[in-house]
Amino acid sequence: MKFHTTASVLGLCATALWGTAPPALAQSTDPDPVQIAAGPQAGVSVAPEEPAASALSANVTLTSQYVSRGWRQTWGKPALQGGFDYAHPSGFFAGTWMSSVSDRFIENGTVEWDLYAGFGGTAGDLGYGVTAYYYLYPGAKMAFADVRYDYGEIVPSISYKFLTVKYWLTYTRDYFGFNDETLGTTARTGDRHSRGSGYLDINANFDLGAGYGLLLHYGHQRVRGFSFANWRDAKVAVSKSFDGGWSVSLGYTKAWDKDDLFENYTTGAVDSSGRMHVSNPLKGTVLFSVTRTF
Repeated sequence: MKFHTTASVLGLCATALWGTAPPALAQSTDPDPVQIAAGPQAGVSVAPEEPAASALSANVTLTSQYVSRGWRQTWGKPALQGGFDYAHPSGFFAGTWMSSVSDRFIENGTVEWDLYAGFGGTAGDLGYGVTAYYYLYPGAKMAFADVRYDYGEIVPSISYKFLTVKYWLTYTRDYFGFNDETLGTTARTGDRHSRGSGYLDINANFDLGAGYGLLLHYGHQRVRGFSFANWRDAKVAVSKSFDGGWSVSLGYTKAWDKDDLFENYTTGAVDSSGRMHVSNPLKGTVLFSVTRTF
């Protein structure tokens, strides 16, 4: 993804840009009510311990914002999200998930579309799994470099009781289109790409009883070859589940980058007066969502 300051069309600051996720993201065979509101990037569970009555399931969410890895991907506006999942008793699962995004955050983008498949299981209180993801942003492209945002990640995960740790590792040539050209560092380094970037994702989920849950999250994104674009994020959220597959969640999330690199972020989109839309997508924000699973 490309970021600009109001003074430069090469990226967020004259010498550096960010990374995503986002995510967020972005989905699971049996998603946690708190995590699903943030998409697959916030928490994809491995296959459930016991197979559901049906191998197929679906989910739909209306959320006040789409925030993934601390980045506000709908520019402060609501998002509509949904997905379908297949879970086999053997532990294999696959699915797809989509969310609306803002073209002020992703150049010419309106939708994030995620495809994923993996395998998971349990051994007592220990859970394990691995998932392969590919993220598509139909029609979205960094026009000045003719580079698309699409990318893929491999995600090994392990859990013990309330704690889950995942590592999202980029296997495609670029992570969200990050390379020397799109980050404006060609003159210094040449032709580097960001394969091997990784996101450490730590989540603690607590069952508070009576359908309530508490999520505590910490994440750290490392952009390989471009450490100036690394960032961290944190989130706390409370969820409530109801009969009929309904749930609601309320949370707060914030991210931190190096030296406020992304404080004046823009894709170059302009408003009716011809001024570029500028915002800080990492600033703290409150999220509210309503989810229905089928």
